[in-house]
Amino acid sequence: MAYTTTNPYTGEKLKTFPDATDQEVQTALTDAYEAFKAWRHVSFAERAKVMTKAAEILRRDIDKYARLLTLEMGKLYTEAKLETELSAEIFEYYAAHAERLLKPEILPVADPKEGKAMIVHQPQGIVFAVEPWNFPYYQIARIIAPQLSAGNTVLLKHASNVPQCAAAFDSLMQEAGLPKGAFRNLYAARHHTEVILNDPRVCGVALTGSEGAGAIVAGIAAKALKKSTMELGGADAFIVLEDADLEKTAKWAVFGRHWNAGQVCVSAKRMIVVDAVYDRFVELYKKGVAELKAGDPMDPTTTLAPLSSQKAADELAAQVEEAKKHGAVVETIGAPVPNDGAFFRPLLMTNLHKDNEARLWEFFGPVTQLYRAKDEADAIRIANDSPFGLGGSVFTQDTKRGVKVAEQIYTGMVYVNHPTMVKADLPFGGVARSGYGRELIGLGIKEFVNHKLIDVVDIDAPF
Repeated sequence: MAYTTTNPYTGEKLKTFPDATDQEVQTALTDAYEAFKAWRHVSFAERAKVMTKAAEILRRDIDKYARLLTLEMGKLYTEAKLETELSAEIFEYYAAHAERLLKPEILPVADPKEGKAMIVHQPQGIVFAVEPWNFPYYQIARIIAPQLSAGNTVLLKHASNVPQCAAAFDSLMQEAGLPKGAFRNLYAARHHTEVILNDPRVCGVALTGSEGAGAIVAGIAAKALKKSTMELGGADAFIVLEDADLEKTAKWAVFGRHWNAGQVCVSAKRMIVVDAVYDRFVELYKKGVAELKAGDPMDPTTTLAPLSSQKAADELAAQVEEAKKHGAVVETIGAPVPNDGAFFRPLLMTNLHKDNEARLWEFFGPVTQLYRAKDEADAIRIANDSPFGLGGSVFTQDTKRGVKVAEQIYTGMVYVNHPTMVKADLPFGGVARSGYGRELIGLGIKEFVNHKLIDVVDIDAPF
């Protein structure tokens, strides 16, 4: 595996990093565990100082960090700054709330005279983080902020096309005052995943990525009897009911499908529109998509970024061609995109009938699947006709109705009148083939801690 920075806008290969050696991996494991033995006893207040400092550095140097995101994976510079800000907010969230979230819990007992029972939440060791390229900082922050705040230490294996982003967070945490070894970026080779997970000092793995990668890593973790959390693919349903505000809904649809060039696991990939407003919604949606402007991601007027690599663009094009073989009808929208760079022209895909297996695929880029639903019940049926269960959204002016529909969607997250989004103070995670486990807030910080029962019993209590 070559860890290489290749600018998706220019195609220029800028820098390459060698894979970690076996000895470097062993040294990192040793350093991380030595750091853990001390870090687990550090007070929440001291850990919070490191988290707060990391947030301050990200904000102070936001241009530096944002430019690196745009350079390595082509993200719009405006979106890169927002991701950097979001990462800072995650650090601040745990600085403010980690101690409360991990406060010992007193359990109700049948007879208080017999004693007192409680659950304490204790760190367990090294967490191995395997992260993707589409949100290079956010993906790191949402695992290291809670796990470091809990007293664990973290080793990172980041995506091979964002090596400088990974290194930047390594330097960030050192500057923030984190002890040596408590967090380290490793340019690990594939075979190192098994080495790391079989090490007894490692307590588990958190992976965000593809189904294929998740299945492999989860299998290795299971064989090693290590806990894993998996944040995998998604094909979020974007349901439009007949009473939705169509003008505003269409604008959210354009954003929900095309932010980060559509390379988001929680993108609004499947537009499911009830028959009564289908034609009008499609008209407004096409108009909005046609207004997107492809170009230099550093240019503030650009609204459609290139994909993360030419390989990603080629693979998406091949996937579209395969869908067409299964009967999908494809329509290009908007002006042609530049020939140079990893751009992909937005597409609208229809005729995804029950015999067309392409309806079950995730298209990681600006490809919109469009479904006409008979009514609300049919929209719910179509939304649940997916192997994925990550996020989704429902648009209606009757919010109580929206909540009732949301309750019937089989996913980990549903938003009413907004595309699925990411925030520092909201949990993230899915069900079915979208994975398992949760990240962020109290759910995330408790994934890799030992929920230990301590029961103080009166010595004269009956058996």
